[in-house]
Amino acid sequence: MTDFEAIDALLAGAREEAPLPPAGERRALREELNLSQAQVAQALGVGPSTVGGWEAGRDPSGEVRDKYAYFLEGARTKLAERATARPAGHEPRTAEDEEGGPQASPHDGDDGDDGEALHREQPCVLCGRPARHQVAGFPQHLDPGECGTAPTGESDARTGSESAGTVRVVPAGRRVRTADESPDPIREAVAAALAAHFGDVEAATAALVARAIPDAMALLDGTRRGGRYDIVAHPWIPDILRKQTARGPDRIWEARPKWARPELPTGRHQVTALDINGAYLSALKTHLPIGQLEHSSGFGHDRRRAGVHLITPPVWEHDAVLPNPLGNRDEPGPLWVTEPTLRLLLRLSGPKYALCDPPEIHESFTSGATENLLEKFRVALKEARERAIAEEDEVTVEYVKAMYSKFVSTMGESNYNRELYRPDWMHLIRSQAFANLWMKAYKAHEEGLVVVRAMGTDELHVLGEWRRVFPEGRGVSEVKVKDTYTVGCDTDPVAADEHGD
Repeated sequence: MTDFEAIDALLAGAREEAPLPPAGERRALREELNLSQAQVAQALGVGPSTVGGWEAGRDPSGEVRDKYAYFLEGARTKLAERATARPAGHEPRTAEDEEGGPQASPHDGDDGDDGEALHREQPCVLCGRPARHQVAGFPQHLDPGECGTAPTGESDARTGSESAGTVRVVPAGRRVRTADESPDPIREAVAAALAAHFGDVEAATAALVARAIPDAMALLDGTRRGGRYDIVAHPWIPDILRKQTARGPDRIWEARPKWARPELPTGRHQVTALDINGAYLSALKTHLPIGQLEHSSGFGHDRRRAGVHLITPPVWEHDAVLPNPLGNRDEPGPLWVTEPTLRLLLRLSGPKYALCDPPEIHESFTSGATENLLEKFRVALKEARERAIAEEDEVTVEYVKAMYSKFVSTMGESNYNRELYRPDWMHLIRSQAFANLWMKAYKAHEEGLVVVRAMGTDELHVLGEWRRVFPEGRGVSEVKVKDTYTVGCDTDPVAADEHGD
């Protein structure tokens, strides 16, 4: 083929890219068909965050653009057919109701609302906040900006039902929308970041990680609405929870394990280092003090309260096979420990385990406590993480990981999180992660594995068929292999020679 023929072939194969409607119309078409981003993404073979990026203004290219254009054109056609086929009596409600008189509706435009003033404030039917006006006999805000939820640009509600059942709806500004289409702040943040960085995954991930702390606090606020308990974000804190020097630690011992088995059986051993998934995420479910810590003295432990305790720890006699629940501590005498550490020691001193004597409690700073204080927050992050893993959406995985890890690490004396100052929570959540790791080590030991090492919150080294003890995977209840390595040498000279020793 000559150069001119190659150019002719190139021009012959060139074609115009399929046209796409504006970004706002793309989303409107999908929502009018009651389709989720995940459904569209599955049909097109992409991730939901990619569809979110397209709806935020980023354009696809190549074959996937043709598929997306085909979907949008088909959506237009289907909606047009649906509008044409709508029977009489199913038209959208106008200002004239069935009784023949003009009446305002929550779905009318902004310039058609002549609300009636109320003698006293009443809860808005859409957001529940006090409203000073009513429309059609229903208390509500006339100004969308005053309503508890901001308008999101949904299309007008349609009367009539497409199914015999009912659909649960939630407020969305001055309208309502189906509950399964409620705003997902994590998904929307990822879609916006990808759109802002034109699909650059690394840049979008970096931007999301940088804003993880304020986003985590916003998510916490959202999950706490209607909660049974009010969080005291900046309570009085005793001196033991304050740093003794500008760069030094406070006086709380977190019991971080950093243990290695002193001896192994003779021979060559294959060690597997297991990575415990979402250690801090799981530890968000722990007994947290609700309000300000109060001082008490004595040897009793009230399981309805949580905080920090000055104890004399028991002697630990199992270092040869299991790490000390207190971690590595050389100094003798009393020390301040957290609620999870105390509860672990009390548990191990009980008749079921009988591994040590009970600790001696001298004094405590505690408050009324619950395990469910951060439960909705934890579940929201867990579900987002699981969904992202299933969809192979690593941007969301890294974003969620940054949210919960930075949330825990910055609620003490930090310049990065000024909305929440709870160093007691920080210590308790970390210690709960350590206690969870210790219990996994104990489970491995009881199931016949040889525990070789335990480190921090998420690393456990074992010998043996670990898959019969721990499920493998990326879920928070699963583990994954971090490393494998060999320890020791063969006692048989022939086998040693085969291994090159």
